[in-house]
Amino acid sequence: MPADSPRLDPGPHPGATSAEISRRMSRLRRRDNRPEMAVRRLLYARGLRYRVCFRIPGQRRRTIDIVFVGARLAVYIDGCFWHGCPEHQHMPKANTSWWVQKMAMNRARDAAATAQLEGLGWTVLRFWEHEDPKAVVTTIVARLNDETAIQRLTSEATSEVAAHAETPACARR
Repeated sequence: MPADSPRLDPGPHPGATSAEISRRMSRLRRRDNRPEMAVRRLLYARGLRYRVCFRIPGQRRRTIDIVFVGARLAVYIDGCFWHGCPEHQHMPKANTSWWVQKMAMNRARDAAATAQLEGLGWTVLRFWEHEDPKAVVTTIVARLNDETAIQRLTSEATSEVAAHAETPACARR
Protein backbone atom coordinates (compact mmCIF):
# COMPACT_ATOMS: atom_id res chain seq x y z
CA MET A 1 0.00 0.00 0.00
CA PRO A 2 1.59 3.32 -1.01
CA ALA A 3 2.41 5.78 1.76
CA ASP A 4 -0.28 8.22 0.56
CA SER A 5 -3.16 5.70 0.56
CA PRO A 6 -5.63 5.80 3.45
CA ARG A 7 -4.81 3.60 6.41
CA LEU A 8 -7.28 0.84 7.11
CA ASP A 9 -8.29 0.74 10.74
CA PRO A 10 -10.63 -1.60 12.62
CA GLY A 11 -11.19 1.18 15.14
CA PRO A 12 -9.74 1.61 18.60
CA HIS A 13 -8.56 -1.56 20.26
CA PRO A 14 -11.22 -2.69 22.71
CA GLY A 15 -8.57 -3.42 25.35
CA ALA A 16 -7.53 -6.62 27.04
CA THR A 17 -10.27 -8.56 28.75
CA SER A 18 -8.01 -9.49 31.68
CA ALA A 19 -4.69 -8.57 33.26
CA GLU A 20 -3.30 -11.98 32.23
CA ILE A 21 -4.12 -11.41 28.56
CA SER A 22 -2.66 -7.91 28.75
CA ARG A 23 0.57 -9.31 30.22
CA ARG A 24 0.82 -12.03 27.54
CA MET A 25 0.15 -9.65 24.65
CA SER A 26 2.72 -7.14 25.91
CA ARG A 27 5.43 -9.83 25.82
CA LEU A 28 4.97 -10.67 22.12
CA ARG A 29 7.96 -9.66 20.02
CA ARG A 30 7.68 -7.89 16.69
CA ARG A 31 11.17 -8.95 15.66
CA ASP A 32 13.81 -11.42 16.80
CA ASN A 33 11.12 -13.94 17.76
CA ARG A 34 11.93 -17.66 18.06
CA PRO A 35 10.89 -18.81 14.56
CA GLU A 36 12.70 -15.92 12.90
CA MET A 37 15.85 -16.41 14.99
CA ALA A 38 15.92 -20.15 14.23
CA VAL A 39 15.92 -19.42 10.49
CA ARG A 40 18.47 -16.62 10.84
CA ARG A 41 20.86 -18.83 12.84
CA LEU A 42 20.73 -21.55 10.19
CA LEU A 43 21.29 -19.03 7.38
CA TYR A 44 24.25 -17.54 9.23
CA ALA A 45 25.70 -21.02 9.88
CA ARG A 46 25.64 -21.59 6.11
CA GLY A 47 27.71 -18.46 5.63
CA LEU A 48 24.84 -16.39 4.25
CA ARG A 49 24.62 -12.75 5.22
CA TYR A 50 21.41 -10.81 5.20
CA ARG A 51 19.72 -7.73 6.60
CA VAL A 52 16.82 -7.72 9.04
CA CYS A 53 13.87 -5.36 9.44
CA PHE A 54 14.59 -3.86 6.03
CA ARG A 55 12.20 -1.05 5.11
CA ILE A 56 9.92 -1.67 2.15
CA PRO A 57 10.64 1.02 -0.46
CA GLY A 58 7.93 3.67 -0.38
CA GLN A 59 6.34 2.51 2.87
CA ARG A 60 7.12 4.23 6.12
CA ARG A 61 6.17 1.60 8.68
CA ARG A 62 6.51 -1.69 6.82
CA THR A 63 9.60 -3.87 7.03
CA ILE A 64 10.80 -7.19 5.65
CA ASP A 65 11.94 -9.80 8.19
CA ILE A 66 15.01 -11.08 6.31
CA VAL A 67 16.45 -9.52 3.14
CA PHE A 68 19.13 -10.51 0.67
CA VAL A 69 19.53 -7.12 -1.01
CA GLY A 70 21.81 -8.16 -3.89
CA ALA A 71 19.47 -10.98 -4.90
CA ARG A 72 16.38 -8.82 -4.26
CA LEU A 73 14.95 -11.60 -2.12
CA ALA A 74 12.51 -10.75 0.69
CA VAL A 75 11.70 -13.38 3.31
CA TYR A 76 8.82 -13.17 5.77
CA ILE A 77 8.28 -15.51 8.71
CA ASP A 78 4.59 -14.91 9.38
CA GLY A 79 3.08 -15.65 12.78
CA CYS A 80 0.11 -18.03 12.64
CA PHE A 81 -2.10 -15.86 14.85
CA TRP A 82 -1.37 -12.42 13.40
CA HIS A 83 -1.24 -13.39 9.73
CA GLY A 84 -4.11 -15.87 9.60
CA CYS A 85 -2.54 -19.30 9.17
CA PRO A 86 -5.24 -21.60 7.76
CA GLU A 87 -4.00 -24.46 9.97
CA HIS A 88 -3.38 -22.75 13.31
CA GLN A 89 -5.12 -19.41 13.55
CA HIS A 90 -7.74 -19.18 16.24
CA MET A 91 -10.00 -16.21 16.74
CA PRO A 92 -10.22 -14.79 20.27
CA LYS A 93 -13.61 -15.27 21.89
CA ALA A 94 -13.70 -11.75 23.30
CA ASN A 95 -14.15 -8.84 20.87
CA THR A 96 -14.44 -11.27 17.95
CA SER A 97 -15.78 -8.76 15.42
CA TRP A 98 -12.83 -6.43 16.06
CA TRP A 99 -10.34 -9.31 15.67
CA VAL A 100 -11.96 -10.58 12.46
CA GLN A 101 -11.54 -7.13 10.90
CA LYS A 102 -7.99 -6.79 12.28
CA MET A 103 -6.89 -10.15 10.82
CA ALA A 104 -8.46 -9.35 7.44
CA MET A 105 -6.52 -6.08 7.38
CA ASN A 106 -3.29 -7.86 8.28
CA ARG A 107 -3.76 -10.29 5.38
CA ALA A 108 -4.59 -7.42 3.00
CA ARG A 109 -1.47 -5.55 4.14
CA ASP A 110 0.66 -8.68 3.57
CA ALA A 111 -0.77 -9.08 0.05
CA ALA A 112 -0.16 -5.39 -0.73
CA ALA A 113 3.45 -5.57 0.49
CA THR A 114 4.08 -8.71 -1.57
CA ALA A 115 2.53 -7.14 -4.68
CA GLN A 116 4.54 -3.93 -4.25
CA LEU A 117 7.84 -5.77 -3.82
CA GLU A 118 7.15 -8.06 -6.79
CA GLY A 119 6.26 -4.98 -8.84
CA LEU A 120 9.71 -3.60 -7.99
CA GLY A 121 11.35 -6.81 -9.23
CA TRP A 122 11.81 -8.53 -5.87
CA THR A 123 11.16 -12.18 -5.13
CA VAL A 124 9.04 -12.64 -2.00
CA LEU A 125 9.03 -15.83 0.07
CA ARG A 126 6.53 -16.21 2.91
CA PHE A 127 6.68 -18.95 5.51
CA TRP A 128 4.53 -19.75 8.53
CA GLU A 129 6.13 -19.73 11.97
CA HIS A 130 5.26 -23.44 12.43
CA GLU A 131 7.27 -24.56 9.39
CA ASP A 132 10.49 -26.46 9.97
CA PRO A 133 13.37 -23.93 9.98
CA LYS A 134 15.63 -26.37 8.09
CA ALA A 135 13.06 -26.72 5.30
CA VAL A 136 12.63 -22.93 5.21
CA VAL A 137 16.39 -22.42 4.87
CA THR A 138 16.59 -25.09 2.14
CA THR A 139 13.95 -23.19 0.14
CA ILE A 140 15.72 -19.85 0.69
CA VAL A 141 19.10 -21.28 -0.36
CA ALA A 142 17.59 -22.85 -3.49
CA ARG A 143 16.03 -19.51 -4.44
CA LEU A 144 19.28 -17.66 -3.75
CA ASN A 145 21.12 -20.12 -5.99
CA ASP A 146 18.56 -19.48 -8.74
CA GLU A 147 18.87 -15.70 -8.27
CA THR A 148 22.68 -15.87 -8.23
CA ALA A 149 22.71 -17.87 -11.46
CA ILE A 150 20.36 -15.36 -13.09
CA GLN A 151 22.48 -12.45 -11.85
CA ARG A 152 25.62 -14.11 -13.19
CA LEU A 153 24.04 -14.67 -16.60
CA THR A 154 22.67 -11.13 -16.67
CA SER A 155 25.97 -9.55 -15.62
CA GLU A 156 27.92 -11.65 -18.16
CA ALA A 157 25.55 -10.62 -20.95
CA THR A 158 25.72 -6.99 -19.81
CA SER A 159 29.53 -7.04 -19.69
CA GLU A 160 29.70 -8.63 -23.17
CA VAL A 161 27.42 -5.93 -24.55
CA ALA A 162 29.46 -3.24 -22.79
CA ALA A 163 32.74 -4.70 -24.09
CA HIS A 164 31.27 -4.87 -27.59
CA ALA A 165 30.13 -1.26 -27.38
CA GLU A 166 33.58 -0.11 -26.25
CA THR A 167 35.36 -1.91 -29.10
CA PRO A 168 35.90 0.36 -32.11
CA ALA A 169 33.70 -0.56 -35.07
CA CYS A 170 36.72 -1.33 -37.27
CA ALA A 171 38.01 -3.90 -34.75
CA ARG A 172 34.70 -5.79 -34.66
CA ARG A 173 35.06 -7.19 -38.18
